[in-house]
Amino acid sequence: MFAYAIRAIGSWPGWWRAQHLAVRDGLLAVAVTLLAYVPTMSAMSAQIGDLPRRPPDALAVLLALAQSVPLVIRSRHPAACVAVVGSAFAVHQALAYPPTFASIGLYLSLYAAGAHQARFRYGLVAAATVGYTALAVHLHNLGSPNQVQDFLAFSLALAVMWMAGAGVRRWRAEEAERRRLSAHVAATAERARIARELHDVVTHHVTAMVVQADAAQFLVGSAPARAGDGLAAISDTGRRALTELRHLLGVLEATGDQPAADRAPTLGKVGDLVERARLSGQPVHLTELGDQLPRAVDVELAAYRVVQEALTNAVKHAAGQPTAVTVHHHEDRIEIEVTTGGPATVSAGGRGLSGLGERLRLLGGELSAAAGPSGGFRVHARIPARNDP
Repeated sequence: MFAYAIRAIGSWPGWWRAQHLAVRDGLLAVAVTLLAYVPTMSAMSAQIGDLPRRPPDALAVLLALAQSVPLVIRSRHPAACVAVVGSAFAVHQALAYPPTFASIGLYLSLYAAGAHQARFRYGLVAAATVGYTALAVHLHNLGSPNQVQDFLAFSLALAVMWMAGAGVRRWRAEEAERRRLSAHVAATAERARIARELHDVVTHHVTAMVVQADAAQFLVGSAPARAGDGLAAISDTGRRALTELRHLLGVLEATGDQPAADRAPTLGKVGDLVERARLSGQPVHLTELGDQLPRAVDVELAAYRVVQEALTNAVKHAAGQPTAVTVHHHEDRIEIEVTTGGPATVSAGGRGLSGLGERLRLLGGELSAAAGPSGGFRVHARIPARNDP
């Protein structure tokens, strides 16, 4: 039984936060109203006049209700709530009725005004200040024993409640702005990632298809069999492009699901890249050093894209030149080097290489691309390898 009670108490804050504001305000108003008629709770009240007490009557009951019932609208209409509760509190003090727990409604309404009042906030503060000053002067004229410092201390308590609500309002606004900015940054990063993927897929496959089609044109008359092989290679390249594009379109679907790991290109398919480059007429030699270990999908995809982009540039800008691809598998990293011989060079400022550099930086790696000392071009990548596919 005790354990059940502990669990119930522990779950109360979560249950309370899950309720709609109107429900919470209604429950709070009911609770304060009921406690106002519990004699022992009268010691917990907001009092400032300290005038000789008059016996309670029907008006005292109405004033108590006017200090608690309006809490039902404290979040939706905070200005109206604090105006009604404050006025009832002032009349209750001026008429010197006995203390009531309902006067706590003044604190609760001020907190709600600070937390929820969106317009005319400073006007409401000014009106409340003028009203409280008038009440303090009136109580003094009625013979209240309280001094100036007493009235100031009570006003400080009221200001603390207002500022507490205002602080919560600022925190909520800042939290909402942080969530908005986080969502914007995430969306921007995802768009950039998709753009890089589209560039890598489209550029590589379309470049290969163009080169293969050009070669087939020259072979149609002289070597029909080889031209047929070239057309078959174009068809195969197109199907591969469609497969990868469907994969990317699946990522864009608003399902919230991540694509399956086996649908993304991986480092184990580098041999396919090399073979397709050879079909395009590019002499490519592949060397793999070390044991290929299972890596995280994003690491393997980045390595695959490095080889893909480097071979695309080689086919496009250094057609027919010897190209060497070296993949070195280390325990803690993957190193890739792609060199293209001959006099041709490729600018390192292209979108593909810059996108690859950004991709590798996000993974903690680095990419360098520059002309070789005797011509040609060299791409070198280092990618930290997490062994958690």
